[in-house]
Amino acid sequence: MKAARLYGPRKIRIDEVPKPTPGPGEALVRVLACGICGSDLHYFEEGRIGETAVSEPLVPGHEAAGVVEEVGEGVEGLRPGDRVAVDPAVPCGRCEWCRRGDPNLCPEVRFFGTPPTDGALREYLVHPADALFKLPEGLTYEDGAMLEPLGVALHAVDLAHLRPGQTVAVFGAGTIGLLVVQLVRLCGASWTVATDLLASRLEMARMFGADEVVKADEEDPVGRIKGTTGGRGVDVAFEAAWVHGTTEQAVEALTPGGTLVLIGIPSGEDVVSFRASSSRRKGLTIKMVRRAKHAYPRAISMTKKGLLDLKSPVTHRFPLEEVKRAFEVASGYRDGVVKVMVEL
Repeated sequence: MKAARLYGPRKIRIDEVPKPTPGPGEALVRVLACGICGSDLHYFEEGRIGETAVSEPLVPGHEAAGVVEEVGEGVEGLRPGDRVAVDPAVPCGRCEWCRRGDPNLCPEVRFFGTPPTDGALREYLVHPADALFKLPEGLTYEDGAMLEPLGVALHAVDLAHLRPGQTVAVFGAGTIGLLVVQLVRLCGASWTVATDLLASRLEMARMFGADEVVKADEEDPVGRIKGTTGGRGVDVAFEAAWVHGTTEQAVEALTPGGTLVLIGIPSGEDVVSFRASSSRRKGLTIKMVRRAKHAYPRAISMTKKGLLDLKSPVTHRFPLEEVKRAFEVASGYRDGVVKVMVEL
């Protein structure tokens, strides 16, 4: 079978690899859609995220959906032909964090596309059956792939403990940021502003419910937020870009007692930077987002009911054979790109 394999920064190619066979409790899935995520781009551009580096050829990709081809011994509730979304995380289920209900914090978790665990940009994968979620009628394979970033956005909003009537700023209108904009609207935010460097993304943020948008290379986001709120600032800030200055902007834009939710992964130096005096004097609550948590059933239910638009953020599609071009378009932020989907 064919698989995209990353050999180092910007070195990705299509290889022939053995087709896997499902064992007990597993299913063989033919992958039909896989999104390219910001973390995939870090491995593509830099060959690493923090201390985790690509040292051997790695299949990237963790936003996946497909169809069950075969099931292993003992699998119940799944059969060949079932359309499924793939939860890319396989926690140990035994550690302190798994047992207390935080499998996203499991130190032993195996996560698609994170060295040394191969991801989903391949024609077939084998995965635990209990980490596969059936797609209801009306949801496409692309919708299924988008459930993973939706899960991250759901976890981020959960961490914020957002209350109806509160005000929100979303720094970064990529896929996760745009999903957060939709979710905070559903939660009853009274005013939401989104910031980004790309006009096309800001237009989509406005379409999804942002009351105001700020093109951050043309206007100071903090100045706009403070001006609109009478100097008060916002109750909750989601940092979903992590480019230079956005974490500090988020801190400065918050009201005393506000909450900062950090979603983005920094490029280059593995540090968070903002003024300690501002965060301390305001008594801010700071939350870090670690992937998703128990997200798929809720994400599927919300999408099935039409509460969220998962289709509009998918702006570009490429076949597996053009995976390098897919990564280059995504990393170059060209042609109005938001989410790049690889179709297998």
